[in-house]
Amino acid sequence: MRFIFTVLIVFFLSNSFAQQLRIGLFREYATKKISFSYNNGSYSIFADSLDFGAILPNEFIDLSIENGKVHLKKGATDIGDFETVFLIQNNLKTSLTLNVKSPLLKLRKYEGDFEITVKEKNLNIVNLVDMDTYLAGVVESEGGGGRQIEYYKVQALMSRTYALKYLGKHKKEGFDLCDRVHCQAYHNMLTYTPIIDSAVVKTHDLVMLDENGKLIDAYFHANCGGQTSEPQDVWNERINYLETFKDTFCIYTKQANWEKRVSQEDWRDFLVSKYNFPISDSTIAKRMFTFQQTQRLAFYINPIFGIPLRDLREHFNLKSTFFSCYPENEDVVITGRGFGHGVGLCQEGAMKMAKSGFNFQQIAFYYFPGIVIEEYSKQQFFKQRQGSLKVLN
Repeated sequence: MRFIFTVLIVFFLSNSFAQQLRIGLFREYATKKISFSYNNGSYSIFADSLDFGAILPNEFIDLSIENGKVHLKKGATDIGDFETVFLIQNNLKTSLTLNVKSPLLKLRKYEGDFEITVKEKNLNIVNLVDMDTYLAGVVESEGGGGRQIEYYKVQALMSRTYALKYLGKHKKEGFDLCDRVHCQAYHNMLTYTPIIDSAVVKTHDLVMLDENGKLIDAYFHANCGGQTSEPQDVWNERINYLETFKDTFCIYTKQANWEKRVSQEDWRDFLVSKYNFPISDSTIAKRMFTFQQTQRLAFYINPIFGIPLRDLREHFNLKSTFFSCYPENEDVVITGRGFGHGVGLCQEGAMKMAKSGFNFQQIAFYYFPGIVIEEYSKQQFFKQRQGSLKVLN
């Protein structure tokens, strides 16, 4: 009976939606206790081989860890300890409110089904959701509200490309992708910006491919400061469709300029202790706090010193590597441009382009020159067909 039930659940979870994804939630935290409560529509509760009814209006369940298993409590009633708890939609477009109580986190809401287990002494919470619903949540989490639909379309295009390229990235942990920024931010279902739903639908199945027909790395950042970065300056990797260029669309936007002060003592200690900066040479020592960057560079002062700008950014928590600096009293004054790694699409630049009347294809080609936009299912069909022909030959 238990085997048959498990097979049915797996079949249901695999076939209830086309292109269903498994997304690991709350991956930044060691989650010990969580509450799932009614938000919209009912959910059936299954624990191992047993059915425990549904989550209806004004109802909730608490999940915690007991004896290395998931402890299920429905309302005020303790149900027991189980290997796996499933929460399954009884209708499409239903959602639950998730309230992590240990640690205490902000409420989130998600559509789709849920699978909860215990892994490495923490609750492993997986949201099983179709691609379009997932993308709508990602685009709102990454792009915010109040933008033009053409911007949301290009963000959906990039997010779909990324999701399909890296599907299975967290396979060993029991899910495809997670909700953190290193996958894609997915901090809520689509809630505040209905136009995003339309943007996802209107770009349905579209992805970006390189000259060899492979899914590209659709990198993006908040603001490039007027010039994008070379990938090799950030990750030591050359990508032929991503090269530095001047971007005038973002230079007057919110995050185009910034300033920060660091004590000269901290600055000196870092350069000397990590890179053996030659302070014994008085001529070179005078240059330690002065640096001018009119266009993006890879190294501080001069490549001969071997000090990557990305290391300075990381150590001093700077908004970007596109900065200049000078000494003032006991400080180093850092004046910077842009926010983020600078590779790929500049979000504020893309927003400005959309506001100026450019469509999502034009925006995509501007930031990713040489790529092709194509339906993923069509690309997969021809790929499989070519593979079949090779076998026949």
